[in-house]
Amino acid sequence: MATEVRVPTLGESVTEATVATWFKKPGDQVAVDDMLCELETDKVTVEVPSPVAGTLAEIVAAEGATVNAEALLAQINEGAAASAPAAATPAESTAAPAAQTIAVMVPVLGESVSEATVSTWYKAPGDTVAQDEMLCELETDKVSVEVPAPAAGVLGQILAAEGSTVQAGGQLAVIGGEISSAATPAQASVSAAAANSHDVEDAPSAKKLMSEAGLSRDEVTASGKGNRVMKQDVQKALAATQAATQAAAAPQAAPIPPATPIRAAVSTDDAAREERVKMTRLRQTIARRLKDSQNTAAMLTTYNEVDMTEVMALRNEYKDLFLKKHGVKLGFMSFFTVACCHALREVPEVNSEIDGADIVYKNFVHMGIAAGTPTGLVVPVIRDADSMSFAEIEKAIAEKGARARDGKLSMAEMQGGTFTISNGGVYGSLMSSPILNPPQSGILGMHKIQDRPMAINGEVVIRPMMYLALSYDHRVVDGKGAVTFLVRVKEALEDPRRLLMDL
Repeated sequence: MATEVRVPTLGESVTEATVATWFKKPGDQVAVDDMLCELETDKVTVEVPSPVAGTLAEIVAAEGATVNAEALLAQINEGAAASAPAAATPAESTAAPAAQTIAVMVPVLGESVSEATVSTWYKAPGDTVAQDEMLCELETDKVSVEVPAPAAGVLGQILAAEGSTVQAGGQLAVIGGEISSAATPAQASVSAAAANSHDVEDAPSAKKLMSEAGLSRDEVTASGKGNRVMKQDVQKALAATQAATQAAAAPQAAPIPPATPIRAAVSTDDAAREERVKMTRLRQTIARRLKDSQNTAAMLTTYNEVDMTEVMALRNEYKDLFLKKHGVKLGFMSFFTVACCHALREVPEVNSEIDGADIVYKNFVHMGIAAGTPTGLVVPVIRDADSMSFAEIEKAIAEKGARARDGKLSMAEMQGGTFTISNGGVYGSLMSSPILNPPQSGILGMHKIQDRPMAINGEVVIRPMMYLALSYDHRVVDGKGAVTFLVRVKEALEDPRRLLMDL
């Protein structure tokens, strides 16, 4: 039976690729997931694995050929490689039974998350693992996901190395089977190619560019697999050559001021001391969402200040009793959460979102509490915060804050928020303009409590003051509603008894 090998999905807006290198030739036996060839697009290099075990019968698209998405690359005759174990004699079968293998798969990543990056492997091929022992950690654009061992055994083969991108439901590794220093057939092919770079064909686009520019292969530093020269390598070499030519010609064109060589030396020294680190998926998502928020919403910020005297006095009076009864400390966040829920009932548009041509009003408050973590900002959500007590809110904030710092938050715990509170005061911020957390229409920024002289009843007194900032989407929230919301929060915090009387 013949199985077709076709061009895989190349990515958004990419319709064609060039066949860069074939690692197998007709007649070679291949295993499942054995790397057959490598395709080169204008953006990335794509590896094509074997979908079945068997014998490579025919290569339809030769090296250098341009192929479209889903085009036929080759054909594999199934059975030769797959049936080899079955051809063993009964004596051999009795003496050496095949080891059972268990696949380690990418777990469910969460709603709307289709891929992840392999962050860290905690085990190496040949290591003994216990069931549920953590094998590796995946990083999505929202959370880190731990992958436990599905069964006890020996880690045999790692199919997705650190830094590689894996799809939901894809295979990460194999537990059981033979342990070989060659790791995988694909890795063996690449290692052999790297050992003898002359056996590796450079990318067709790179060869063409080198020919046009008159560059030899020795003048280009290869970055592709198996010491393969890629198109971008040639482009870098050309840029370096051009820069060197310009530098050599510069003294003849004009005298160089004495300061120039010094600046050049300092610049080179600075470059040597720089560190380039790839952005994590979480950081990339934070950057994208914040910029999307600015581009989408008509964002505006209104400010006010609140006298924290009454809240601080109430907290100091009851914090010991509160801790003794509820087992959690009484902080300021519960006061602000309750005050915001109170204000949102009066100004519901701040607790709404725009969906196309509709405004969706939320008759509940799922409060997002922004939390800084070592890997970036996350916003765990406290659901139905408007129906919770002070103690329930404090417990929820403490529990989710700890899970956020440990990277243990699930996708569900960070979705569905209707309003957000961000406390920059814990870092010493005196005033700032928070950015909306889409698709929400409002976010409250808390800041540092600072003693300031205030005019109270005609006298100057020192009071603990905090600036408040409400950023809102002006498309759905008018200035009157935004100011009213912030005033209600201010009133509730300056006289917490209003919360008990629903005033």
